[in-house]
Amino acid sequence: MISDNRCSLDKELLWHPFTPMREWCDPEHEPLALVRGEGAWLFDQHGRKYLDGNSSIWTNIHGHAHPIIHGAIKDQLDRVAHTSFLGFTHEPAMLLGKELAELSGLDRVFYSDNGSTAIECAARMALQYWEQNGHPERTLMIAFDAAYHGDTLGAASLGGIPLFKGAGNQFGYRVQRVATVDDLQSLNPAEIAAVMVEPLIQGSAGMRVWPQGMLKTLETWCRANDVFLILDEVMTGFGRTGTMFACQREEVKPDFLCLAKGLTAGYLPMAATITTQRVFDGFLGDGRAFYYGHSYTASQLGCAAALGSLKVFREENTLQNLQPKIALLSELLKAFQAMPQVKEVRQCGFIAGIELLDQPPGTGAKVCMAARKHQLLTRPVLNTLVLMPPLSVDKDELGQMADALRKAVQEICPA
Repeated sequence: MISDNRCSLDKELLWHPFTPMREWCDPEHEPLALVRGEGAWLFDQHGRKYLDGNSSIWTNIHGHAHPIIHGAIKDQLDRVAHTSFLGFTHEPAMLLGKELAELSGLDRVFYSDNGSTAIECAARMALQYWEQNGHPERTLMIAFDAAYHGDTLGAASLGGIPLFKGAGNQFGYRVQRVATVDDLQSLNPAEIAAVMVEPLIQGSAGMRVWPQGMLKTLETWCRANDVFLILDEVMTGFGRTGTMFACQREEVKPDFLCLAKGLTAGYLPMAATITTQRVFDGFLGDGRAFYYGHSYTASQLGCAAALGSLKVFREENTLQNLQPKIALLSELLKAFQAMPQVKEVRQCGFIAGIELLDQPPGTGAKVCMAARKHQLLTRPVLNTLVLMPPLSVDKDELGQMADALRKAVQEICPA
């Protein structure tokens, strides 16, 4: 347990992301300290338990305290926790690279630390490739309206949500944003380095689902114009949409696949940017190198956790067992669609967004706070309520999540 005095240190010393700190530091506000996890459940400093309704900010795949992943991390810890990947290598990185290449159908794996850096790697690789391979004029990056690709300066410049750009948003990549694939027809492909997109669903836009076939149409345009296709699967990767990667639902093969969050099943920060042999070959010879990297690139513990997660996928038939849960989620969401407080319900695989109708700003956050009384933790995107459980959640737990969120909507937004 954590004492109230210990929790007061948070208000005195810490600064939380995406959090209005004046309200957080109010003497009447009690921070919720999470001290333990088990399966789909999290436990606070008072011993109360909650269902993890957004997979600990979209990262947790197989539940908390999974014995296989714990064992993989502990086994690696007994050997070595971390070694440099700059000029050295190690077996966990090799084994994980082999599995990721096989799963994605791509050829080369570059490790980094988080979703933003996975995006930075892809963008910088694409731009450098064209510059040093006879096409220095290809400097334009194409991204979509309402996109979110991370918070580092370059990644933020690719995003289309002003709220997340912060100060200094005049810097970054040379970016042209479009609303639809049709908008690409008016652009000059000869100056485009790459197109970046969140496949099937845009997360921070409020779980906005792309029309079916959009991704395949985008791939066709990129191939016809020799433009690199970068897929941001930081949120959608590792089963969230029902297949291992979202692009597999439309049989799309990108030039760059960006992964993070679920890569280690939510255990450790780690990312991967996977690309083609063509891109890799464009960096060979003449003293060329990709001058980008981080101190914890290819963390041995991170690689071990990721290998443990992929072992769980195989041994527990995670993707196969997920299909009836996706169907159940669809049934449970029908009750929200019938509520007068709800504008629209959007679902993509095991991801759901429930948009409230005609509510003032901040209502979504109030609903999520109310859901805690019903043993549910989740976080909204403005007034869109997010339900994205660990893939391991059982049917009863999934039903309890939906029931808790429905009760919270009724309490905060009376019909």
